[in-house]
Amino acid sequence: MQDGQPQEVGAEMAASETAEDGPSDSSDLPHNISDADAFRILWEMKMKKRQRSPSLPETVTVLSTEEGSKVYIVGTAHFSDSSKQDVVKTIQEVQPDVVVVELCQYRVSMLKMDEETLLKEAKEINLEKLHQAIKQNGVMSGLMQMLLLKVSAHITEQLGMAPGGEFREAFKEASKVPFCKFHLGDRPIPVTFKRAIAALSFWQKVKLAWGLCSLSDPISEDDVEKCKQKDLLEQMMAEMIGEFPDLHRTIVSERDIYLTYMLKQAARKNRTTSCL
Repeated sequence: MQDGQPQEVGAEMAASETAEDGPSDSSDLPHNISDADAFRILWEMKMKKRQRSPSLPETVTVLSTEEGSKVYIVGTAHFSDSSKQDVVKTIQEVQPDVVVVELCQYRVSMLKMDEETLLKEAKEINLEKLHQAIKQNGVMSGLMQMLLLKVSAHITEQLGMAPGGEFREAFKEASKVPFCKFHLGDRPIPVTFKRAIAALSFWQKVKLAWGLCSLSDPISEDDVEKCKQKDLLEQMMAEMIGEFPDLHRTIVSERDIYLTYMLKQAARKNRTTSCL
């Protein structure tokens, strides 16, 4: 992935999904139709489906760029059925030209895995995963990644739900929209881990590791849904800044800036953009 350029999902992945979930109306096109006519018909189909005043979930924020593009930002939680529904509804209503998700190429495999496999993978933390994490990110970053995976496994165990369902729904729905691109907009996770570890002092690393290791509080679906409320998020961010201000900068603030830039790049070339 080149810095400053949105990462588009590979052609093989996109093609396989499109073949399975492509727009059903396109099958009615005559076989002898020209490329230009096929393009025109598919574009007209897309414009008919695109709502002038779309009915959007409360979690959606609509922005307009200087170039006249519209950007629909969908606030989601990684372990939420309602977030998946919000994503599906938004894409169906606005029929975007590009969908940008908060994923990087190191986590793109979750888009193709089924829920059962992901659920199993999320619950299993073993030496092989630890070895891969250390090999990819270094010792300290690898160990921190495994601790965060432990947190994810704890939530998975509590809710019986695999993480990233909203991203998989976005990928499926985007493949049904004619001419819709699918971009990965997050900073590569190894970069984020390395910068986060480097920003912490030795005692901060110990304190953070202990907090992650001792996590055992029960988590309900209501707790997950509350994470989408702006006031609760602001409170959580305030607590994080107080405990680990440098960690907040590297994991939240820097990634927000990175994702915003990627979103601007995508919106600059497309009229309607959805961001998850």
